[in-house]
Amino acid sequence: MLQQLGDQLLQKHPQFENTVLVGIQQGGAVVSTFLHNLIASKITSNKVAHGQLDITFYRDDVRNKIVTPDKMNLPFSIEGKIVILIDDVLFTGRTIKAALDSLLDYGRPERVELCVLIDRHEHRQFPIQPDYSGKKISTLRTEKIKLMSTESGDPQVILLNQ
Repeated sequence: MLQQLGDQLLQKHPQFENTVLVGIQQGGAVVSTFLHNLIASKITSNKVAHGQLDITFYRDDVRNKIVTPDKMNLPFSIEGKIVILIDDVLFTGRTIKAALDSLLDYGRPERVELCVLIDRHEHRQFPIQPDYSGKKISTLRTEKIKLMSTESGDPQVILLNQ
């Protein structure tokens, strides 16, 4: 699925000119790192900018629990750029809404595209759809999908029944 996503991104953005990758902490940062490495190995004419976005204090459920911020790393301007926002699982859309709110505090991109590894399409609470998805799956609302690493460090998706 990750190879397929990388191919989709390269097809639409062949040289990644004026285009940056931004992974949402935590699972999206793992997926974006893998995609960044894959894309950077195929593009010789341009350096692919890659960062991580912490949305901790933009979430609408932050008031309900004590949270520790994640790592924030946007070592470039997003002003006027095409930002490919990357997450592991698109579920209700609340994480993406928080990510968009956070991202706009760092500038005004030309466009934001959404790339997700897994799209749990039937549980959306906001009108948010991915531009790129590795797989669209149907799940029960009570099921969980986790992104884990194999022993070799490769990302692996696991469906958990609750």
